[in-house]
Amino acid sequence: MQLISGISSGAAQPSVPIAGVDEPKKIRRPEDETLERRQRPVMDEYVPEEKPEPSGHYRPGKDGDGNPKIYFDDPGRAEDASNAPDASDRNKGAEEPEKSGSDKKAKSCTCNTDKVDREIEKLKKQKQELEKQINRETDETKVDALKAKLAQVERDLRQKDNDTYRRQHATYTFS
Repeated sequence: MQLISGISSGAAQPSVPIAGVDEPKKIRRPEDETLERRQRPVMDEYVPEEKPEPSGHYRPGKDGDGNPKIYFDDPGRAEDASNAPDASDRNKGAEEPEKSGSDKKAKSCTCNTDKVDREIEKLKKQKQELEKQINRETDETKVDALKAKLAQVERDLRQKDNDTYRRQHATYTFS
């Protein structure tokens, strides 16, 4: 048995080159490869675009406060603006909304439910009167008619005596 370390590496290679076969490629060390592979770092490049020509379309956007807003590309305004020296500044200022300042008055809203409350009170009084009439009446046909009216008043009262109905039928005043 022969040790592998004792075998000469030259014995594995033929002494005479074989026709049509290239010589085996030399093995490179890792240090040599890194020097060759180093290239200039790839970086993004800013290429300014020309402002697109207005097309007459609406587009969504945001105003200075970040609230959604709809902008309109007006082709007529672009023709007028191209003659002005600061056309981009003028268009930008025209699209921005006015910001609320301290000189504007604060608006307030008042909700009035008096009309709805009166309507509900009227239905409650009508219900009480119908109940009294039913208790006093002796004729069965009249009692049945009064009970039908009472049922209708109770349905109306259930429908109207809630916060949703009050909000929907309230009167709002802005000042």
